[in-house]
Amino acid sequence: MNVPESEKPVKIEAAFFDLDNTLLRGASSFLFAKAAFERRFVNRRELYRFAWQQFKFIWRGESAKLLAHIEDRAMSLVVGQSAKALENLVGIAWEDYVKAKMWPETVRIAQEHIAAGREVWIITAAPVQMGEYIAKELGLTGALGTVLEVKDGLLTGEFEGRPLHGEGKAVAIKKLAKERGISLKRSYAYSDSHNDLYMLTRVGHAVAVNPDKILERYAKAAHWTILDFKKRELKANRK
Repeated sequence: MNVPESEKPVKIEAAFFDLDNTLLRGASSFLFAKAAFERRFVNRRELYRFAWQQFKFIWRGESAKLLAHIEDRAMSLVVGQSAKALENLVGIAWEDYVKAKMWPETVRIAQEHIAAGREVWIITAAPVQMGEYIAKELGLTGALGTVLEVKDGLLTGEFEGRPLHGEGKAVAIKKLAKERGISLKRSYAYSDSHNDLYMLTRVGHAVAVNPDKILERYAKAAHWTILDFKKRELKANRK
């Protein structure tokens, strides 16, 4: 028996935001590492290595190899630490470093989606605890991120499943849409990286934010909206 159109549940709309270089300037893992260094979770040499990766991440854009390197080092910081300690460190990183590095323009767009009645989700390769904390602070719906393995209350430094990156993000939002009754066709996605083309092409409204060169070319060809806050910042600094 076919269900009349008027009786079918109406699907909602959502907006999905990448975190690093989209909502946040730079890599969240590096800012987490700075907080870890101050709390003696990491030594100065490791922090300098993160700083160099952060520099390349901001000016060259994200690559799968670079992101994996940053993530691997970030995860090495928490081996043997308690899950509770990680949660506390995420809060410290937010207050001391992350909050000041959020792109105000992208945050405003995310909050405008909330005001318009849409769900807003952060979709990130960073630990899900980081994404969830930021989402809560910004008044967003929630976050999906990489899940860290915990045994006996301690972090092993391994992942549960695969890091949420590349094609994994597309799979994640498709699953989320099914669970929450989201129309991907009417939804939005924002990212800086061509690695997120899997996610961007799953929605009806894709937006390239501070795009790398590959994503910028694709976005122009697809007639997507392109927002580049980096160029605005450089122009402001030259004045």
